[in-house]
Amino acid sequence: MNELIVRIAARGDGVTESGRHVPFGVPGDAVLDDGALAFGPNHQEPPCRHFPECGGCQLQHANDEAYSGYLVSRVVTALAQHRLETQIRVPHLSPPCSRRRAALKALKVGQNVLIGFNAELSHRIVDMRECRILRPELFELVEPLRGLLAEILTPKRIAEVQMTLVDQGPDLLIRGVYAGRLSEIEQLTSFASRHDLARLSVDRSLGPDTLYEPQPASVTLSGVAVGFPTGGFLQATEDGEAALAAHVQEAVAGASSVADLFAGLGTFALAARANYAAEASRDAAAALKRASPSMDVEHRDLYRRPLDSKELKRFEAVILDPPRAGAAEQVTAIAASKVQRVAYVSCNPATFARDAKVLVDGGYMLEWVGPVGQFRWSTHVELAACFSR
Repeated sequence: MNELIVRIAARGDGVTESGRHVPFGVPGDAVLDDGALAFGPNHQEPPCRHFPECGGCQLQHANDEAYSGYLVSRVVTALAQHRLETQIRVPHLSPPCSRRRAALKALKVGQNVLIGFNAELSHRIVDMRECRILRPELFELVEPLRGLLAEILTPKRIAEVQMTLVDQGPDLLIRGVYAGRLSEIEQLTSFASRHDLARLSVDRSLGPDTLYEPQPASVTLSGVAVGFPTGGFLQATEDGEAALAAHVQEAVAGASSVADLFAGLGTFALAARANYAAEASRDAAAALKRASPSMDVEHRDLYRRPLDSKELKRFEAVILDPPRAGAAEQVTAIAASKVQRVAYVSCNPATFARDAKVLVDGGYMLEWVGPVGQFRWSTHVELAACFSR
């Protein structure tokens, strides 16, 4: 008897009503008696030749409706594990070819260089010949990088190329190359100049060393140019950043005093005009302070030293954007405070739901969650949420 796929599981498999996991199934597909899939209306032809081999995408076979449903399902399921419910907004999906940062792997084999993302659940590099997620300005560098790395990469040693699109153009950080000879340095700087890079740095395992930067690299956040540290963090897409920032602004609207915790370069602090920002990265904190001298910016590890209830007393609203591990210690302190509103941005529905439970138990109401699909066709889910007392 045929079974219908009713949802997509966390890792991308389709799931039937009976709980059977079926690779590449999406809601509306039918599993036939012989195990084959009969595609339904939500199944699409994957647009990239490298799918499903490449680990950069897991859900290119799902159309926008199915992919949006997946994002919502991930949030609902995570919250349900803590007996929480709320309004889940229509997800924002970043369009194809909009990713402005990526980390590609590179390996020299003979005279050739493989460069691309790793295969799914593997360290094997899928040699990238097309990409439906990267910004064109970044993808156009892949082929020239093959020629460059063929000259400077040690055979059978894996390197990483971290690519970020900043205000001045592509910013590249190459890890895992020695490139200490004068001829190699000249090759690198010539490459950077020829391809109009904003910056080119190498990390020989002792930290980044900038070889080319004709003018200081920066990113514009809410109209403010912020210096971009080598290897810094930036939201994956511009429109995804704008969607998250709009959610944050709505969540803290009306508050006269706002703290941004885990502030990074100030993506949300600047959008919400925060009074105070705390960030564990010294370089990021310094860049934000230079860009916004009137803001009280503190270099502070919130895992070791979360703001306590006394420190939180001066804020009407708090913005949280922690790493994937969540913000358990800081959330516990907020739950015991008088802060009226909390905007929580997360890249991990599971740790978000755990922290949401602490806030709800502390007297907050979870008003809504807005999922954001910045990592198009991947199983990576981002969200912004609003809590109020």
